[in-house]
Amino acid sequence: MSHKNTPSDAPDDSTENEPRQHHWWSTRQLAITAVVLSVVAVQPVAAQTSAVCSADNLPGMIEGFFQLTTGLGIVGLAVVWQADSLIEMFTINPEQKKGLKRHKRSAMKSTVVLVVLGPLYTVAGSMMGLPLAQCVDLVPW
Repeated sequence: MSHKNTPSDAPDDSTENEPRQHHWWSTRQLAITAVVLSVVAVQPVAAQTSAVCSADNLPGMIEGFFQLTTGLGIVGLAVVWQADSLIEMFTINPEQKKGLKRHKRSAMKSTVVLVVLGPLYTVAGSMMGLPLAQCVDLVPW
């Protein structure tokens, strides 16, 4: 008494593939439109002088803000790391210890991103000719 799939029982694949093809096509159109707009719209903007660079104290304020946030991030990592280590010493439950180690790892990743982001923008931005990267140094040291 096995039930065999007959052609009338088989699912209609043509209706299932239609949305996938439409989704692929719209994604492709969106990507092409984004590339064309970025090339057309970015060229005139790149040719202009940056309003940030022409302001009197703004580049220095941006650099100072980035150095302050990076410094606070490093201090925050030290505080979180020490607090988690202290709590871990008094924790008996292995599941809580795993959670604390995960939290320490997450804090370390966040600090690494914070420290690497500024120099990366400075180097990559100057290579790409971004006007902000030419007048603002985001290296925190």
